[in-house]
Formats: sequence, C-alpha cells, structure tokens
Amino acid sequence: MILDRFKLTDRVAIVTGAGKGIGRGIALAFAEAGSDVVCAARTEADLESTASEVRARGRRALAVPTDVLQTADLERLVEATLDEFGRLDVLVNNAGGTGPRAALDTSESFFELALRMNVTQAFLLSRLAIPRMVETAGSGAIVNISSRSSNMVQTSFVAYAAGKAALNMMTRNLAAEVAPKIRVNGIACGGVATDALQVVLTNDALREQFERNTPMHRPGTVEDIAACALYLASPAAGWVTGKIFDIDGGTEAPAMSVPVTPL
Repeated sequence: MILDRFKLTDRVAIVTGAGKGIGRGIALAFAEAGSDVVCAARTEADLESTASEVRARGRRALAVPTDVLQTADLERLVEATLDEFGRLDVLVNNAGGTGPRAALDTSESFFELALRMNVTQAFLLSRLAIPRMVETAGSGAIVNISSRSSNMVQTSFVAYAAGKAALNMMTRNLAAEVAPKIRVNGIACGGVATDALQVVLTNDALREQFERNTPMHRPGTVEDIAACALYLASPAAGWVTGKIFDIDGGTEAPAMSVPVTPL
C-alpha cells in the first residue's frame, strides 16, 4: 500500500533541537511512524519530556544533552546513538536560531555565531553521520530545517538569513556528493506557532497583520513541518534529494517586518 512508504518502522533517527517546538513535533511524528528516536538538545528536562512521549508511542528513545556548537558534543551524539541502537538511518538538523538584529548593529561575533548556529554545526553533524549511516544501515536520509528568511528579503535578519541561505546551498551541494546512498533535503519554514513567534501571536494587532499577510490566514503548526519532515525521511521520498521545500502557508513576501532605524 502507498501509505506503507511513509513508515519508518524500526529505523533510528537523530533529531536535534528536540526538546520543544518543531524538533519535538518531528520526534513524535517519527515515533508514530515507527522510528526509534535520539533526542538531542541543551535542556535535559525538555529532552526527557520528549523522550517520554516517544516511549508512550511504543518506540525506544534516547535523550542526549547536546550543545550543537560544540564539535565534541556532536561526536558524542553520534557515538551514543550507535552504542544504544547499533544503527543510524535518519538525521534531522533542526537546532538553529539567532534572533533579529539590524545590520549595522550586527557585530562580527554575532554574524559568525549565526553561521555556526545555522549551517556549520549542521554540516559537521552530517559529515559525522553519513559514514555511519552507510556502515550500519546501507543508506539514509538527512532533513535540514531552514527558513523562508533564507530566500525572502527581511529587515533585521541579515545574519540569520545568511546562515539559512548557506544551509540551503549546503543541502543541495551535499546531496549531489552523497547520492544515491544518502538523500539530503531541507524545509524552509514560514511562521510557525512556537515560542519564537509568541511575541506576534499574543498581540492581537500583530497577529491580525501576520494572518492577513499569510495566504492560508494562520500560522503554521509544528505538525505541518513534521509531516513534511516525515515525507522526506521516509521511502515515500525515495526519488527526492537536494531539494528545499517551502512550508509557509503560501507566503511570497514577509508577513511581518522588524523595523530598523533609517540612516
């Protein structure tokens, strides 16, 4: 049956940033599709909560406290996965971030942090994971969580957008090198109802503006992103690699703008 191609039965997936928001949603979706899940994030309490929910869905879970900015933590994450499960099939590079900041207020260190947080760590973890996927499972899939900021002009997002644009291009280039054994794809998310969007969603005027400027007239949910991640990680996307999927409620221009002081 066609629905069987969307299953991840007995596969093992690492999800970074799994403590809350989109990462948590992806971890739980993968568990419902049959995957065991390695949950990685900095906050142990959040990780344990997600891992508990994975187990409640009948799958095994491993919580590995991880600071993705530390290469040693990335190495330890992959080794812990193999020690516990003996294989690795899927990697979701979801951890990322850095908030808005006007370009002329963006320091060298902040810009470099944005690149490290949004593309470098994802590349390093992918480089660690790919050989182990081939060794233990014979093939695999990587899903990188990007943003529509990567391909839409937005004031105050020069550092974050540069990092996510780099992630998109890293995804496409890496996919070409590791095919056909490993597939690498990305999701460019629009405004999703997570903690990062609460300043908008809890203000009636801002929420009305956001929804008016979004063709689907609502923010995304973590399940909207998780559904795409599940597709890209599963055999259903077996002929898909090197692509960036826009999951954004139909937006073609920013639904909101962060003002900057004019020169």
